[in-house]
Order: sequence, then structure tokens, then C-alpha cells
Amino acid sequence: MKRNFRFIIYGTVLATALGTASCQKGFLDVVPDNVATLDDAFSNKTEAEKYLRTCYSFLPSVDPVSNILYIGADDMWTYRYGQYSYQSPWKIALGEQNAGYPWVNFWDGENHAQPLWIAIRECNIFLENMYENGVTRRIPYLSPEDQKRWIGEVTFLKAYYHFCLLKNYGPIPIVDVNIPVSATPEEVKVFRQPVDEVAQYLVNTLDKAIPMLPTELTNRVNELGRITRPAAMMLKARVLAAWASPLFNGNTDFNSLKDGKGTQLFNPAYDANRWALAAKAAEEAVAECAAAGIHLYEFNSPFVSITDATRYQLSTAGALNARENQEAIWALTGRAGQTAVLQTHNAPKYLMSSRDNYIGGYMSPTLKMAENFYTKNGVPISEDKTWNYQGRYDLRVARHEERFHVQEGYTTASLHFDREERFYANLGFDGGRYFLEGNKTDEKSSNIQAKYGQPQGKASEEFYSVTGYFVKKFINYKFNQTDQAVTTETWAWPEMRLADLYLMYAEALNESGQSARAIEYVDKVRERAGLKGVEESWANFSNRPTKFTTKEGLRDIIRQERLIEMAFEGHRLWDLRRWKLAVEYMNQPVEGWDILQKNAADYYRKKQVFNQRFVAPRDYLWPIKQHNLIINTNLLQNPGW
Repeated sequence: MKRNFRFIIYGTVLATALGTASCQKGFLDVVPDNVATLDDAFSNKTEAEKYLRTCYSFLPSVDPVSNILYIGADDMWTYRYGQYSYQSPWKIALGEQNAGYPWVNFWDGENHAQPLWIAIRECNIFLENMYENGVTRRIPYLSPEDQKRWIGEVTFLKAYYHFCLLKNYGPIPIVDVNIPVSATPEEVKVFRQPVDEVAQYLVNTLDKAIPMLPTELTNRVNELGRITRPAAMMLKARVLAAWASPLFNGNTDFNSLKDGKGTQLFNPAYDANRWALAAKAAEEAVAECAAAGIHLYEFNSPFVSITDATRYQLSTAGALNARENQEAIWALTGRAGQTAVLQTHNAPKYLMSSRDNYIGGYMSPTLKMAENFYTKNGVPISEDKTWNYQGRYDLRVARHEERFHVQEGYTTASLHFDREERFYANLGFDGGRYFLEGNKTDEKSSNIQAKYGQPQGKASEEFYSVTGYFVKKFINYKFNQTDQAVTTETWAWPEMRLADLYLMYAEALNESGQSARAIEYVDKVRERAGLKGVEESWANFSNRPTKFTTKEGLRDIIRQERLIEMAFEGHRLWDLRRWKLAVEYMNQPVEGWDILQKNAADYYRKKQVFNQRFVAPRDYLWPIKQHNLIINTNLLQNPGW
């Protein structure tokens, strides 16, 4: 009997779309099978593996134009010229989101968004065809061990795609099995499920996947990018941390969100035990990472002679952009080509030569981000009693002993001096420097001079920084630009990495009353960055020396530590929303320097680039496209849309 593989989701017939997602590389390559029935698609190991790859094919892009996590918040900005029609994420940051034609529409897979309901549908098809009559289906040439592992991977992916929808829309329908084409119109009109039910479903689904997955990859060359047990356990911790966070835990802003049956979709009661569950899940994930040999990345090359300060910078940046990254818990190998684009779009132009090309600061860090990093003493610039916060915009000339951070003799803002190494690892700025391996003959060729008329300054309507800052963290130290070509060291994008897990664990520990243990894991991340521990730094340098001794004070410290460590990696938009802080951070002017000025006195004047507006509580959740509400009258629109 032939198997019909058409299914209905939310009143729309979705044809099978093998290979319709963006092109991948490595294991994530999509291999269309072009077969007429699912019997053929699962007729042997080779054909079944093609379907496995299809389930992976909906993973997020890291293309700098299309990923909501880059220019959808307040940490990076860009320009309109030539690219505006493609900049769906930026349109959300600009306040142009709407319900008629939503930007970055994950519900329908439109406007630079993956079609996540199709992704879930494909996962369900795969899992259904792994079984027959309630037992594992025998597929020629596929060993029981591999089949078990594949089932675990796709079970993880189904949970992952549901979680992506939960983060954007809040309460969503749970599609554990596909609705068959024979369903009645009323059966097709599904309801959204309460947040608590969705969270519990995700945890239960991941608990099924975890035992089926390997702790580590045995063949990294061919398997890098596939799901392992540490990745599944970290996702479980992420789900529980999200469920425990203010957006989903005791949030009364959405009390009125009830479906046609009267079901309340947000539980307004706060549950402190959720943080304990998140801490336990994170603890188990940390232990599993240790068993897999995953550890914080540290730059260590016998072929490169550098100062300790530069080594801390390369360790910080390498946690994102190292080709061999021991810190990655889950790396998206299919994004290597996109990480090359990420570098060429964001390296300051003429970084290595005078060659005129399309290199430029496409995504420009905001002045807010420059002020977010700590001083060299490991505390916020507004708290350091030894650092002149009021004079941070005053001009200063770099001394000889400061030459590894700022060009010797160069005049720049005081804001750029005496900062922690993560500041210099993340940000390129006027007067700053890039360490590049290929720069062996001309020390000054890696210098940044970004005022008008200077090599990295604005020279045209595109490929320049609108704020005067560049995302240095994206640029691997092997990046090389000559008059003949540009070469990049591409890497697998770390969708999950250990520092992220440590800080998530610390957050859950603090919220569940285990502050001493929380500080221990924050300090692990700080040590890699060359900083002293929280207690020593605050006691000796902060004008709030006891801040870390209260849950509220340590909460602020952990949050800022996270915003620093994970800067420009796509976490800020979600973190600000789950903490319910977006209304505070994203209702401030977007600022940079006056980039059209030629001298330091005029250039270093704050200039408003855009007056950002975040409407709460509306903007905490994405709108569902109005067309879907007409088709399925049981769907409920999110408040404010």
C-alpha cells in the first residue's frame, strides 16, 4: 500500500517540500529524493538519510541580512541604502512589525523566516515512518543503533522548532502528530495551547530524545553539526529557563489572552520551583558536557607570539569564530559559507590594504553596546570608582603602554581606554586595532581610523558603519585582504556553547537561592576573559561593593555578564524579552558618533541615529498573520495586534 504524505496544518494543505529550505553544506546538505511516495523515501538507509537531512534543513540562517537575532534589537544598526527591501529583521527594530504582512514570519515561513510548521510536519513524517504497527520499522541497511540515533535527532529537532515558535508567539498549537488529509474542517481548526502545556510538552519530548543520542561525535569530519546528548540536555535547560523567566512565569500582562473555550493561555501565578527545575537541568547538561570533553575555548597557538591581553581577546572571540572550537556544544556546519559573508560584510573596509571592494561595516554596534562592557577592573563603567564615568566622552591620546589596545599617539574617546579585554575583542572603533595573522610586515595596516575621509570612514552610501563601531568579534584572526583577493577562515556557527550554558546555570542557581554556586560559574567565564572573580572585583572597585550579596544585585550582575559574553551572537533580543526588559532597553535612542566629521573634537559627539520605540506588552510577542485567523477561527491573535 502506498502511503499518502500530504497533511493539513491549520487549514492549509502543505505539499512536501524536500529541499525548499536554504542551501546547506556538510552534513546539513539537503538531498532531494524526488520520489512519489514515502514508501520510496524510506525504502533503504540512503533514502531515509536524505529525509533526515531534510529535517535538519530548516535550522536558522546566520546570513547577516536575514537573521532576526542580528539587527532586530538595539545592539546593532545599519543603513537603508540598497538593502532596505531585504532587511526584514531591521524593520522590526524600526517598529514596522504588523499583522497584515508580518516581518520574519515563522508561522508561515515568510519574510526571511524558516517555515517552522513545515519543519515540524517533516519531522513528524520522518518519525511516523520509523515505526510500523507500534514497533521500529525495519529499513534495509540501517542498523538498529543508527535508527535509534536518527529517531533521537529528529525528536530533538521537533522540540527545537516548537521552542522557536514558543519564543516568538507564546502559546502555540502542539503538533505531536500531523493532521491527516481526511480530517474534517473542524478537526483542522486547532487551538493554541497554554504556555505551561507547551513547555511541559517540550521537556517531555526532549526527555525521550536524550537517551537515544550519543554523548559525543565519533567522526567530527563527517558528523559535526548533528545532535548529541549535551545539545539536547542544554535545550531542555533553555526551555526550563525560559519557562521560569518573567515573560512566562507570573506574567499578568496577558491575563486577557483566552481562547474561544475560555482557556487562559498565560498562567498569571509565579512559580519559584521552575528555577529549581532549570538549575537541575543545567547542572545535568554541564556534567554531560564535561563527559564529552567540551570546555571553554582558549586560544593557544605555538606559531603566534602575542601579549596576554591579545590572548584573552582571541580566546573570547574564538569562542565564536574558531574553526576548531572545543567550546561548541552544537555547531551548525551548514553555515560556514554564511560566516564568510558575515566577515566580509562586517570587516572595516581597507582593513589590510587600499583595495576598494564591498567590505564594510554592514552591522554597526550601537554606542549603548560600547558602554555595556566592563572596565579593566571587571565592573560596570558607571560603578567603577577608579574610572571617570562622567568624562567618558572626553578626548584622550593613547600612550605607548596602551598601544596594544589603542594606536599609540592617536586621539580618541576616553570611553575606549582601560576597558576589559572583551571590549577590545568585540568592538572595532576609531583608534582601535585588529590583530591579524597575515599582517606581518606593516603593523599599522590593522589599525582602524574611521572619521570622515579616513580609510574606514564613510565614503559612499553603503558599506560603512553608521555608528562608528564595527563587530570585531566576527573577524577571525586569519582574515586577510590584499589587492588581489580576500580570504576568510570560516567556521561552524556555535548555536550552543559552554559559556552560554554556564551563565544560564548561574542565573537559575541565583533565582533558586544558590548564590555562592552561581558566582562560581560566572567566575569561570570571567576568568577566561582575564577578569578577577565577582566578589573580588566588586569589593575592591565598585561603588556598590555589596551588590553581589543579594539575589537582586547578583541578578543584575549575571544579566550584564550574559549581555557582554554573548554580545552580537543573537541572544540579546530573546534575553531582553524573556526578562521583560525590552521595554526599558528598546525605548531609548540608538546612538553613535558623528561619523561625517573629520576631526576628533567634532567626531566624538553623540549623535542620535534613530529614536527606537518598543510597545509593551504588544511587542513581546510576534503577531499571527491576519489571513491565518480568517482560515482558522479558533486561532487567537496576540494582544495589541
